[in-house]
Amino acid sequence: MDTKIKAVLFDMDGVIFDSERAVIECWKLVAPEAGLKNIEEFCRQALGINSAATRELFVKMYGPDVPYDELNEKKRALFKQLFDTGLVAVKPGTRELLAYLKDNGIKTALASSTSSASVLREIVGAGLEKYFDQIVCGDMVERSKPAPDIWLEALRRLGVDAADAAAIEDSFNGVRSAKAAGLYTIMVPDLVQPDDEIRALADQVFPSLKEVLEFIR
Repeated sequence: MDTKIKAVLFDMDGVIFDSERAVIECWKLVAPEAGLKNIEEFCRQALGINSAATRELFVKMYGPDVPYDELNEKKRALFKQLFDTGLVAVKPGTRELLAYLKDNGIKTALASSTSSASVLREIVGAGLEKYFDQIVCGDMVERSKPAPDIWLEALRRLGVDAADAAAIEDSFNGVRSAKAAGLYTIMVPDLVQPDDEIRALADQVFPSLKEVLEFIR
């Protein structure tokens, strides 16, 4: 970045929590009762999008007669059980990076496509809420990633210009979204490695948040 960074904005699933693998495993447990095929492909296509867009994708792939809401509730209950028993880990380097930003007066925001109730439960459950100046969730903006809405709202709440802030993302839709918002975009891949399009969009690609911390320092 050409200027001193004033804020860092984070995605949550796949960046802060190792949750995307857990979500896939939960869907794999639920899918057989409805005879769903290629559930992992559905999960991968849903990376980074909000609940409304995820539902739309599900209906497109499996049809309107498959009971998405019922299956999704079962998936959510399984995921909650995993999270509550400590089986959804905080990603390496997360706490160290957040502590460094807080100690150095760099503003932070969470910009997650996940619903408000789930985000707050998970962030509070992990004891991370004290590190975030603002939290913006998928049900708080009109358009899902890859639209830039959620990042723009987070910037507005922080009172920071996009040119002075960085976003950390793991998904293709997230990178597209952050770049569309004008943010310096850092990708930390989780389930999917960047292709040529995403490498061209991302300003930096790092293997973990540990390397992000060293870069920001």
